[in-house]
Amino acid sequence: MTTLVWGAGAIGGTIGAYAHRAGHDVTLVDVEASHVDAVRRSGLTIEGPVDTFTVSVPAYEPHELSGRYDAVLLCTKAQHTPQALDAIEAVLAPSGYVASFQNGLNEWTVRDRVGPDRTIGAFVNFGADYLGPGRIHFGGRGTVTIGELDGRTSDRLVSLHALVRAFDPATRITDNVWGYLWGKMGYGAMLFASALTNESIADVLDARDVRPILDALAAEVLQVAQVEGVIPFGFNGFDPVAFGPAGNAAMRAASYDAMVAHNRGSAKTHSGVWRDLAVRKRRTEIDAQFGPIVARAQAAGRATPTLARLIDVVHDVEEGRRPQAWDTLHAVADVPEVA
Repeated sequence: MTTLVWGAGAIGGTIGAYAHRAGHDVTLVDVEASHVDAVRRSGLTIEGPVDTFTVSVPAYEPHELSGRYDAVLLCTKAQHTPQALDAIEAVLAPSGYVASFQNGLNEWTVRDRVGPDRTIGAFVNFGADYLGPGRIHFGGRGTVTIGELDGRTSDRLVSLHALVRAFDPATRITDNVWGYLWGKMGYGAMLFASALTNESIADVLDARDVRPILDALAAEVLQVAQVEGVIPFGFNGFDPVAFGPAGNAAMRAASYDAMVAHNRGSAKTHSGVWRDLAVRKRRTEIDAQFGPIVARAQAAGRATPTLARLIDVVHDVEEGRRPQAWDTLHAVADVPEVA
């Protein structure tokens, strides 16, 4: 199986490096010319408390690619999905597929472009950061799950499972990948909120005074999942039941404790969203990840005022109107009253 990893940053670079080291036929693609050049000259280095090694792996910019590939692991930021698919369609084998290893519900976009029978979903929650050209920090393991959109177990899914297990032997196949993806969105809303401060993920989750905001964000996402007919799954301490209609204060407190413990055990202290805002000074994935959820809520007549407010406040930080600070996170609670 020839595999193209599209986006060789934190997620794609880490999975691709492990898979190539294990003997899989992997090629990396990235739009950052300096990153591609560094990988060609000195290899791709994975470093951190989990592992440290360097692999010599083929790497290209999109315009340099030729041939056809059986599998494409799409690992770009969510907002770059449409442009990536424009290029991927030219190199995807007629019987090939695209597996989205991204944050967000990008399977919708991939499915609509290449077809549901050529789309595989993936949920990832491990900690990694792009440090610079040719270097990725692997900070800690987390749940990794893959699944066909219709829940079946296909031969190609089994083959992909073998490749991803080279990265994490605990990777699982699921018959409900949408459940994991929606669960991640509930937790992901909390991560976006944490990035409005300069504190660590664990410290924000451990701060009692902001928990009502985090509760509201998760609950609004999960209510849209319910509208979609999806039962969200929990992972790494996040318990979607605790933040849904059947949850209570004790269940949420237990979930927060578990999430804090998981995050304190990772060398990745801050989210990729925080790195986008504080380090790389670029726009985040907030619109691409949560805009479609707000739109679907509106179409179903459901209110998501806290989520909509989060999007606005993240834009404020992106555009320099607010600093990353506790007061900025508290501003998410300033939801306009409905007339």
